[in-house]
Amino acid sequence: MQFRDLSAKLGDAAGTVAPAIQLVVRHRGAVVVDEALGWLDPNEGKGRVTSATVFDMASVTKLFVVTAFMTLVEAGKVRVDGAVRTVLPELEGTRPIQPYEDPLGGSGWVTVADGGAVDAGSVTFRHLLTHTSGLPAWRPLFRLPSAEAAREMALATFFSYPTGTRVVYSDIGLILLGMAIERLTGQRLDAAVAERVIRPLSLEHTCYLPVGAGGASSLDVAPTEFCRWRNRRIVGEVHDENAYRLGGVAGHAGIFSTARDVATLGQMTLSEGDALLAPETVREMRRLQTAGLDSPRGLGFALWSPDAEASSNPFSPSAFGHTGFTGTSVWVDPERDLVVALLTNEVYNGRTDRRIGAFRVAVHRHVVEAFDHG
Repeated sequence: MQFRDLSAKLGDAAGTVAPAIQLVVRHRGAVVVDEALGWLDPNEGKGRVTSATVFDMASVTKLFVVTAFMTLVEAGKVRVDGAVRTVLPELEGTRPIQPYEDPLGGSGWVTVADGGAVDAGSVTFRHLLTHTSGLPAWRPLFRLPSAEAAREMALATFFSYPTGTRVVYSDIGLILLGMAIERLTGQRLDAAVAERVIRPLSLEHTCYLPVGAGGASSLDVAPTEFCRWRNRRIVGEVHDENAYRLGGVAGHAGIFSTARDVATLGQMTLSEGDALLAPETVREMRRLQTAGLDSPRGLGFALWSPDAEASSNPFSPSAFGHTGFTGTSVWVDPERDLVVALLTNEVYNGRTDRRIGAFRVAVHRHVVEAFDHG
């Protein structure tokens, strides 16, 4: 394979797209690309990014949490098609369908469906895992005074569309999944994910709460944006405001990791479990669950999209993976026996005029072309 131009492209991007970048590519289980470029302090040109620098994974956290949940399914502690209320009895009763607050501001409110109601008790874990629950994409949990109040808001939320009728990517659904894991295991979510995913896969640089919790120092963490709410540049604490209000440990965001570790998680799914999960479990996670709806989803995974601007598009139609708002992603291409973990802190530059989408597509296309023509 020809990767001569890739390092130069990443080096250029480290000065324009994002201050810090890691890329790991695995082919047939072997690491064939392992790049770390940029600076932790781009203004002063200090602190080189290394392979041990940890990045805020944002929504890629969901893959770790879903994997932990599937180990509980295999252990017979919960069913994918079981009602969420069997674990979280607070999720019950008839609730209205109404607009939810726009997470990016803009119009102020997002309307998915007009009027009606949903029986919250009919929501299953499959609905949470496929983002078809009817739950709103987001609620402003961070505005509440405590983590307990934020949890109560998530459990008591209204709905935004009838369950099972469409795909609306929902942080709230994964927050509830994380809470269910805690109820099922009797452990805090970070302990459960560590026991069921991080330690079995020997992910040495993956954790929640990396600074001050026995993990990396702030010098080893790629910073994210300047947070107006917290009035500081975010370094070593979760970027997502709702996850921060939940104590930094949540089902939708909060994990910090490296490209090497994330690629190892991807390799586990490509290897159909590699002893962590049974092959049939991994196949079900990778299978299209939302046929006839408006977005292709597996259990936890986003699936390949024909949209040329989608980060999955350069890969084979069997590809699956996930992206994170901070600028992170991992994609797995079974037909090429390929895993690509691309981590950046592109949100360092703010939430407008984002460049990460086009950059992901360009890197993925370069990697695929190197394999197809190498």
